[in-house]
Amino acid sequence: MQEFRSEKKTDGDDDLQAGRTSRRGLGLGGGGRSLRGPVGSALSTRWGARPVVMVGGILTSLGFIFSAFAGSLLHLYLGLGVLAGSGWALVFAPAVGTLSRYFSRRRVLAVGLALTGSGASSLLLAPALQLLLHTFGWRGALLLLGAITLHLTPCGALLRPLALPGDPPAAPHGPLAALGLGLFARRSFLVFALGTAMVGGGYFVPYVHLAPHALDQGLGGYGAALVVAVAAVADAGARLVCGWLADQGWVPLTRLLAVFGALTGLGLLAVGLVPVVGNEEAWGGSLLATAGAYGLSTGGYTPLVFGVLPGLVGIEGVVQATGLVMMLMSLGGLLGPPLSGFLRDETGDFTTSFLVCGSLVLSGSFIYLGLPGAMPSCHPAWSPATAPPERGELLPIPQVALLSPGNPHSTLDTAC
Repeated sequence: MQEFRSEKKTDGDDDLQAGRTSRRGLGLGGGGRSLRGPVGSALSTRWGARPVVMVGGILTSLGFIFSAFAGSLLHLYLGLGVLAGSGWALVFAPAVGTLSRYFSRRRVLAVGLALTGSGASSLLLAPALQLLLHTFGWRGALLLLGAITLHLTPCGALLRPLALPGDPPAAPHGPLAALGLGLFARRSFLVFALGTAMVGGGYFVPYVHLAPHALDQGLGGYGAALVVAVAAVADAGARLVCGWLADQGWVPLTRLLAVFGALTGLGLLAVGLVPVVGNEEAWGGSLLATAGAYGLSTGGYTPLVFGVLPGLVGIEGVVQATGLVMMLMSLGGLLGPPLSGFLRDETGDFTTSFLVCGSLVLSGSFIYLGLPGAMPSCHPAWSPATAPPERGELLPIPQVALLSPGNPHSTLDTAC
């Protein structure tokens, strides 16, 4: 798309205006497609995840192929934003929601593993796309991406329908019930929704503006690419580690969510504040370190935001809740990258952008403290050896096992 856009530029003023438009508009496509997440969840609740994901894979592939023959930017937006975006919305929420239904004791780790695949593919896709663009042009690259995304269809065919205790006997009737909007009537999910929307306001900014920020700091193209790569590798590794940690039951999931959300916000603040004295040959060690710390923090947050859902809404509502989470994150995502681009244009650098977006993430993390189990309290502990509860509004709480000298059997204590 960028190469196509460059063919339309005519002079320096057009280049400047196009750059400003790009900075403010990037992320709108991703946010728009995620807004359709509840639709994918509703269709999955009605007909099952397998056919919905398979159709989503076909639509995503057709969107890329349709865009390869684009004659205008509007044509590209329709193909990539509407058609491919709608297909992606039909894939993500049903797939992740169904994955949460497959696992109980290792649920967060399973989600982390799945989401690590998306991070690894993003890391590998960036250089691969550059190769495709140089070899086949942007049209050929889009055709090849259409062929690759068509593999979502056989992957969807592998999703096995699963009936669990607590599932409703019949599919929900009416659009509101199918979309799961009734979940907002639960206090815990409403608190979670407000916090997630706030976090979404800053969550997507580094995905769009971390590389331009590195370039603004004086680093060359390879240095900026290395900053993004370090953040991506740290993100992928943290998803696995945090998934394992969360499944041990040592700390309530909601408390981990608030902690890693706060660390993500602090990481954004650090990325904006760290001084970088670099040139095109420098690697920007300080920015590399803060980008790595940010990647570790956001990697820990990502699986938790989906892993807490069964405890909040029950296993029967997890697919619908996943679609709503996508929508909530995208609502913030529609604000964050354009706001970041606007602040960059007004101030001349991304420092203010990262400070504002980091503050949004911190605010959302403080809202998470209103979730059950997020704050320390004194009450009977939940055994970590027991699978997390599936009925909603109940979350695992760590257990302290005490062994007395005269009694070889452990006794339960309260977590305080």
